[in-house]
Amino acid sequence: MLTLVVALLVGGCGTSRSGALGPAPTVAPSTAAPTVRPNPAPTPSAGPRPSATGTPSDPAAPASTGGRQLDTVTIELWYVRSGRLVPTRRTRPATVGTSRLALTELAAGPTAAEAATGLATLLPAGVEITRIVDGVATLGAVPSVDDRLEHRLREAQVVWTLTQFPTVRQVRFAGGAPVDRADYADLLPPIVVAGPSVGARVTSPLTVTGTADVFEATVSVRVLDGTGREVATGFGTASCGSGCRGAYRVVVGWRTAREQRGTVEVYEVSARDGSRINTVAVPVLLSPTGG
Repeated sequence: MLTLVVALLVGGCGTSRSGALGPAPTVAPSTAAPTVRPNPAPTPSAGPRPSATGTPSDPAAPASTGGRQLDTVTIELWYVRSGRLVPTRRTRPATVGTSRLALTELAAGPTAAEAATGLATLLPAGVEITRIVDGVATLGAVPSVDDRLEHRLREAQVVWTLTQFPTVRQVRFAGGAPVDRADYADLLPPIVVAGPSVGARVTSPLTVTGTADVFEATVSVRVLDGTGREVATGFGTASCGSGCRGAYRVVVGWRTAREQRGTVEVYEVSARDGSRINTVAVPVLLSPTGG
């Protein structure tokens, strides 16, 4: 009898869980790191994906942790820079309402470090999901703006952010038909960097991921140290290019004796003159490698 009681007590103990969402779905099918549904990214650790339903069955829902480390969830947020969509990530305490959390973070805007790179949000506070049925998230009233591009960017931020969750395939705005990522794919820049994120502490070798629509599908990467000196270069081929968007994955390595600020630049080499074009610069913290 004593053995049975002990077994029941042990079986009832929960384990600490954390969730991490990788790169958001790509516009075109991919064989590289980013996929049609969020998979674990090469940099963050993998974990259960949060659900946008806000139900107790959400795998990212917090358990009773007592004295243990709090459960967390990493969500991807799509902000705006120079009239284009740009992703970043947030790690927050886990919650049963991950979709609500995502909209709140989206409206709150970028961090100071992200804002310094030009990121901004067009979504006002107070926009909420009223229901999620059959993969369609319906939103309450979203304040409209006269500028057509700004209005589409505002909607695109919501759509690209919410559809990272496996239970949301489309979004319905008040009075409209359901829309998905394909309806706003034209608002993506030629190169999207899904990882690393702004301000991330990165180690060598570093895996750089994202999507691109560039000449001959070739994506180039270089790493600059705190003095602006180039310490690593690399290139890779996206799964599609020159008129279609595909996923890329480029691994670069460097050696530095001390921790310092640095920059990861992802760019396209111009077919006309060989210059760097469509450059995306991501400020990071370079970990020391020694030697």
